[in-house]
Amino acid sequence: MPEHINSGHMDNISFDTEKVWFVGAGPGDKSLITLKGYQLLRQAQVVIYAGSLINWELLDYCHADAECHDSARLTLSEITELMVNGVKAGKLVVRLQTGDLSLFGSIREQVEELANHAIDFVSVPGVSSFLGAAAQLGVEYTVPEVAQSLIITRMEGRTPMPPRETLEAFAAHQTSMAIFLSVQNMTEVVDRLIQGGYGQETPVAVVYKATWPDCQIVRGTLATIAEQVGSAGIRKTALILVGAFLGEEYHYSKLYDARFSHEYRSA
Repeated sequence: MPEHINSGHMDNISFDTEKVWFVGAGPGDKSLITLKGYQLLRQAQVVIYAGSLINWELLDYCHADAECHDSARLTLSEITELMVNGVKAGKLVVRLQTGDLSLFGSIREQVEELANHAIDFVSVPGVSSFLGAAAQLGVEYTVPEVAQSLIITRMEGRTPMPPRETLEAFAAHQTSMAIFLSVQNMTEVVDRLIQGGYGQETPVAVVYKATWPDCQIVRGTLATIAEQVGSAGIRKTALILVGAFLGEEYHYSKLYDARFSHEYRSA
């Protein structure tokens, strides 16, 4: 650790034990958790983690005496009971969830249950897998004059989609898309994107377990990707990235153009 960082001082930061701390675990690589998330894990006395989704190596940051509970097989009421009992016992409780809490995190139902027990919460953001996937590919979702917007969505499964948020409707925008929780239905995803307006030659990348040691990347087009994903045996824990941002076309931005003036530089 660099000399100018005092690890002991960081670990001695005090956190409110009367609240539950929801922490985004990041996309997979254990070093991609935020510094605040790391500090909380170092001090946590109760950790409830999404065992089917996070990198278990993150638990190495926890103290040996910490109570660690895998929530993969627990119901909402059982998770709530663990959190409530921990807070009432005066312990520092961390709810460790995959990626960033703001995307498909299901935290609202948990915090509403906590509110029924008059317990507050704090959210600590994490690095989402859609950011980890872009980093893994070395791409930008926003390419000047090619794509300046990103749609983050999923295909309906057990959780239905609002009627105006179908893949076909979003495909009509012809911009960058990051599709979560849908790779198990890859053929249907492709069909619906094409129905919505994407051409069959639109580039696609499927990133399995972005930033994990066993990350796997499949690149193709809408015409080829379903067969490629099937051949690779990818059935879950993968993001589908779609759009021209993955292609060869790009244009330089104005930010560093010597002919372009702005607040900090004259042409």
